[in-house]
Amino acid sequence: MYIALIYCKVFGFYYGVKMISSIQSAMSALQAFDKKIESNANNIANSNTEGFKRTRVILSDVEPNGVKATVEKTTNPGTMVYDQTPNGFELIEQSNVDLGRELPEMMLNTHFYEANLKTLQAADELLSSILDIKG
Repeated sequence: MYIALIYCKVFGFYYGVKMISSIQSAMSALQAFDKKIESNANNIANSNTEGFKRTRVILSDVEPNGVKATVEKTTNPGTMVYDQTPNGFELIEQSNVDLGRELPEMMLNTHFYEANLKTLQAADELLSSILDIKG
């Protein structure tokens, strides 16, 4: 990462200040979507675990340029089924994970992660070009 601010006056503003903030914003979003993908993967892995409660990640703005990811468990109950236990047949709560929701959500989060990675790469290339011109 480039920490130095490059003051290259073009089109009326300083690119260095904008580039650093775009890098910070993209890095913050990468971390947030990484957490969302981890949550999806955990939910999918535990979809057949009795009584498992799915987690979801809520994104919120952080000033000046960022995203905060907060993980929370959902409280809605899973499907109740009768199952054979040592005490006979009993109602057992299944996981409340819906694979029809988790898989598309995971695919979307992967695309959002890739988009922010491209943003970071573009900012890095632009800043590198500015350094080459300046040097």
